[in-house]
Amino acid sequence: MTRSIAEQSTEELGGTASILARQRRDHAELERLMERYESGDGPDEERQRVLKDIVQLTFTHAFAEETVLWPALRRLAPDGEELTARVENEHQQINDLVTEMERTGPGDPRHDELAARAFALIRQDIRDEEDLLLPRLQESLDRTGLRRLGSAWETVRRTAPTHPHPVVPRRPPGNAVLGVPLSALDRARDLLPAGTRAPSGRALAVAAAACLSVAWPLARALRARR
Repeated sequence: MTRSIAEQSTEELGGTASILARQRRDHAELERLMERYESGDGPDEERQRVLKDIVQLTFTHAFAEETVLWPALRRLAPDGEELTARVENEHQQINDLVTEMERTGPGDPRHDELAARAFALIRQDIRDEEDLLLPRLQESLDRTGLRRLGSAWETVRRTAPTHPHPVVPRRPPGNAVLGVPLSALDRARDLLPAGTRAPSGRALAVAAAACLSVAWPLARALRARR
């Protein structure tokens, strides 16, 4: 019987370097941060820093999943396509909600409402991954394979975009081709004070066009090699 990774010891998950243990640590940290934000404790500036941490962790985590984990699951599991399509849809909904939230200021009455809706989806996504997708990877890979996948996932996560981007597809190679240049923009934006509103639609369009001018030739080269 398939067991949720939430119910297993670190040793059962393949050790601390396993992708399963890495995923669970991120999920626990996300839950801790969401509870801290929801508590309403502390000044507004501190709450916005917590929210910024949630957004950054959510999107680097999800981008690395879509680039490394879900393609592996589609290769390894007969039901991998169905399972990954489910969480990709959740990721897209989170993307849309956070995009809208970032375009509102902290004083906007919709801000916390959008955050609450995003948090509910993040929690659903965590349950689906821990109960359904990650156990399927566990069934398909030995300890060495789980550690290798964990290392690849961590490498991608360190250079992943830290904010939502409607122009980035959910699957490779498109997500990786567009994600790398957008990550540089995100990390420059992260130097701004917490609570700073997202760039205007025009600014994002210009940035996206610049990224596409770099990414399109690379995408064509990748397709030509397949």
